[in-house]
Amino acid sequence: MSDNEQSRMIATAMNEGSPQAKALGFTTLEIGDAVAILKVPYRPEIVGDPETGVIAGGVVTTLLDHASGQAVHASMETWTSIATLDLRIDYMRPAEPGLDVMARAHCYKLTRSIAFVRAVAYDRDPEDPVATAQASFMLDSSAGKKPGANLKPSREPRAKTGSVD
Repeated sequence: MSDNEQSRMIATAMNEGSPQAKALGFTTLEIGDAVAILKVPYRPEIVGDPETGVIAGGVVTTLLDHASGQAVHASMETWTSIATLDLRIDYMRPAEPGLDVMARAHCYKLTRSIAFVRAVAYDRDPEDPVATAQASFMLDSSAGKKPGANLKPSREPRAKTGSVD
């Protein structure tokens, strides 16, 4: 399997496996060479202000974070879990009502334990951004454990001991 095929599979799993990304309708348009480009389609359900028709800022934040995570995966030779450590977003202007919003993220630096990403969200032109982001991600956030290994086991009710009077 090529690196691009693996990146595409990871991107699809991230889009389908995240309830929020799935509900928002994220699709990965391009992925590879430490870059991911995602799209969220314009829909009335994601509008933050019905009077203006502008997409909610939280949708743009989620799109930038998700694209950044995919860019991190596209920069790694082998898959590992990641977690957002820091995400700073500068909003430049509202997205134009009726237009899809794209996010292009680039993982520009990988260390042994941290990945660094820059991203831009836009509707028509990346040179006229809706928002920009700077992010860092922890690599191997599950410390090699299987997914869900950090969850507490459910507590079974204890059987009562002793005599009943």
